[in-house]
Amino acid sequence: MKILYFARLRQIIGRGQDDIEVPADVKTVSALIDYLKGRDEGIAAAFADLRTLKVAINQSHASLDASLAGATEVAFFPPVTGG
Repeated sequence: MKILYFARLRQIIGRGQDDIEVPADVKTVSALIDYLKGRDEGIAAAFADLRTLKVAINQSHASLDASLAGATEVAFFPPVTGG
């Protein structure tokens, strides 16, 4: 699965993406977050406050409890504001 990190998350983690084999027991976005945080201190720091984390699965906005079934790409980004 391709995992993408944008904006300040990318800066904190130090890279823009990971390509990983997600364990079969990781079935939701929140479980994926827990898995990623356990693998990498930078990700743990970037994902410390989930209230400031947005997610997209296969380029569609999703919630933290969304299923990863059929997901090939998950993107994480901070809230976006426009002007």
